[in-house]
Amino acid sequence: MRAADASVFTSEAGRNIWRGNVNKLVEWPEAVAAIGAAGLHFHDLRHTGNTVASRAPGASLRDIMARMSHDSPRAALIYQHANREADHGIADAMDKAVKAARRKPTKRKTKGGKKGENPAVEAS
Repeated sequence: MRAADASVFTSEAGRNIWRGNVNKLVEWPEAVAAIGAAGLHFHDLRHTGNTVASRAPGASLRDIMARMSHDSPRAALIYQHANREADHGIADAMDKAVKAARRKPTKRKTKGGKKGENPAVEAS
């Protein structure tokens, strides 16, 4: 029985696959060429996996750090760039809400105006 922290993938000799020997062991250049993804690096898989993980609902910076075995938040923050997409979505939703609110007539009297007028509509 293997230890819980044993490597999932090893070389034919049972040794760890390291960054320097992965291309040769798995014929990486040939594999990416076969799928039409020339230029894809093995490390890109780690980046993609961690970016997707950082988008998971409730995934905290601490969770991403543990997943990646990082001791500092600095490296884990790299994968949080995906959250910028969420920021754009939030900003768009806020913009729509403000525009919708401007279109609704108010029930208060405005200076120099009558009840129900909405000067914000004229400003838009």
